[in-house]
Amino acid sequence: MAGETAKVDPMHQFTIEPLFGSGGWELAGYNIAFTNSALWMAISAIALWVFMFGGMKRELVPGRWQMAVESFTGFVDDMLEANVGKAGRKYVPYIFSLFMFILFANLLGLMPLGVVGVHPFTFTSHFTVTGVLAIMSFSIVLIVGFWKHGLHFFSLFVPQGTPLPMIPIIFPIELISFLVRPFSLGLRLFVAMMAGHVLLEVLSSFVIDGMNAFSSGIGPVVGVLSFILMIGICALEILVAGIQAYVFALLSSLYINDAENLH
Repeated sequence: MAGETAKVDPMHQFTIEPLFGSGGWELAGYNIAFTNSALWMAISAIALWVFMFGGMKRELVPGRWQMAVESFTGFVDDMLEANVGKAGRKYVPYIFSLFMFILFANLLGLMPLGVVGVHPFTFTSHFTVTGVLAIMSFSIVLIVGFWKHGLHFFSLFVPQGTPLPMIPIIFPIELISFLVRPFSLGLRLFVAMMAGHVLLEVLSSFVIDGMNAFSSGIGPVVGVLSFILMIGICALEILVAGIQAYVFALLSSLYINDAENLH
């Protein structure tokens, strides 16, 4: 009916669904069915590979594609050198891949592909994914820290100049703060992406309800204003997609700096 309100579930877009059914996909007691989340992870990984492949031509006069790849690579290299020093150069492949993978994931999830029947899935809006990415960075910090410094790595939790009587208090506080890092790193990206998509879904319901309530004078006005606001929020989400990828890479670099230099 024309006056029927839109039934939009803002959380439905985050539902993980098997693409080929869930039966027959059991392995060691776990269901490993190929899901929409896995599909868009693969698409993001392929997009990253294509982006890198197109920029590896090494032409004397670089084209736009090669310049884009070199610009992003130089950006990550400068960020690591500023935060880690010369030792940070060996982490450029990892931080670059991490940054670009999250960036492609965030941007692909905002593509208006629904008009052609394809529904993009923003897998960075799931804490299980962002948490694994955070644990990867945290694992590198632990491996590098203990490999390079041994048990001296624990001095990271006792700031220089701490009075001896304060060490039993400061050490557990610093240790807990250190162990919370992967949680906060993954949570920040997950919350930012999820909140933006929920807001867009809610605004879309306002647009639909406003257009359905065409008989009332206020309905179309609400619908048009909501649609204009959606355009602004979409532009903001594109900015947030880049910022969150940068913040994730930057914090990973800062944590690696602790492992390299014990700051």
